[in-house]
Amino acid sequence: MKLTELQAIAKRLSNFTFISRARRVEDNTIEIVFDKKQSYFFNMTRGHSFVYKAPSQRPLQGYNAPFDTLLHSLLAGSRLLEVTVPGNDRILRFKIAPKSAYKNQTVYLQLEFTGKNTNAILLDENETVIEALRHIDGQQSFRVVRPGVELLPIPRRVLSPDSTDHHNKEEGIVGGQHPSDIDLLLEKRYQTIQQQRLSQLKQQKLTQTAKKIAKLQKEIDKLPSPQKLEAQADTYGTYGNLILANLYQIKPYDTKLKTWDFEGNEVTIPLPKDIKVNRLSDHYFNLAKRAKNKAKNIHIEKENLQSKKSFYENIHYAITQAKEPYELELLVPKRGKSQRKKEKMREGELFWIEDYKVLVGRNAKENQALLKAAKSNDIWMHTREIPGSHVIIRTDKQNLPDSVLQAAAKLCVDFSTDQPGNYLVDYTKRKFVKIQEGSNVEYDKYQTIPVLKEGVEIRI
Repeated sequence: MKLTELQAIAKRLSNFTFISRARRVEDNTIEIVFDKKQSYFFNMTRGHSFVYKAPSQRPLQGYNAPFDTLLHSLLAGSRLLEVTVPGNDRILRFKIAPKSAYKNQTVYLQLEFTGKNTNAILLDENETVIEALRHIDGQQSFRVVRPGVELLPIPRRVLSPDSTDHHNKEEGIVGGQHPSDIDLLLEKRYQTIQQQRLSQLKQQKLTQTAKKIAKLQKEIDKLPSPQKLEAQADTYGTYGNLILANLYQIKPYDTKLKTWDFEGNEVTIPLPKDIKVNRLSDHYFNLAKRAKNKAKNIHIEKENLQSKKSFYENIHYAITQAKEPYELELLVPKRGKSQRKKEKMREGELFWIEDYKVLVGRNAKENQALLKAAKSNDIWMHTREIPGSHVIIRTDKQNLPDSVLQAAAKLCVDFSTDQPGNYLVDYTKRKFVKIQEGSNVEYDKYQTIPVLKEGVEIRI
């Protein structure tokens, strides 16, 4: 961040009178809404901090750290008294009168765009740290950032006139710019950053999904044919009968039996060493039985793998359509919190929408398992009139925000089909869904969400 840009932004933000909302929307990004309708975003990533303007965004997850709690309680509904760039440092400082302030109490939000020490800090009137996005102790820096500690000033930077002029030209910002010009610059930056980020994320998510598709295809290719399994069953059955016929000549220490089959051909039968001689024939008869059963049911295993592969192919297609990073994170969540890492799904795929657990069936078997495991007040979703994934939203008896329902409905469509069009997604509480046969259901007391699935041209 350049000093002149911060000065221009401070001047623009000084035109507002109050802060409606302040929250983290990503790990390092804070959204501040001014005068109920103007959203500005402050990305506080170390070494790559910047400001942009965009429509209000839904958080990727719920942030409940002490910093987030205080950021909300002190800034939401507060009066904005002043926005400055103190001491010609790369700092944006908001002077605020909290909504619940006693008498004339003020607090400060200090956003420091200082390279590796970039930080967001809440301060009281005495320059004492209330909370911070990042805590810094004495081993990391002479300037300690911890609650209850007085914040030392940043060492003064001396800028030459030449460097200031260069920054002005590079950023296209001058002190007398009109506020709307600043907004235009920050909105343009958002578009540029969004496109770059979207492109990078898409490639990353497409690669992840393609690996899953390839892995499932490998498993499908490895499946033996019913004919091969039938032949294997016949071989094992013959081995069992030959062992029975030659049981008298097998010694406990033998590792193989050389004999002739019933057509006069020489045969060598391996003898497992951990099985008693009088149980060897049963061993091969059991193998023959398993092979026969597998031959009979191999098509079910193949269909399950194929349906999982189709599920990820639908995700792959949905990724190509995504227009926002938020959509990509819903489709292929990044590996995040430790408690989520530990959570493994036996049946179905696990997603998180605004900290609500969303379970999706990838085939008929998993749909059935999710229906049986769902609690009575969980929300069930399905696309109307087309076969596809059943979606279960864990509610813990809470009222779901509309944003969660809308996002889950879109996932339901994305996972059920790759065809563009207008779709209807029905949803109701699990207790109003009656299982008929397998994963076929009847349901009532439902509501419907329309979802438009757009098509895109995919160039290879």
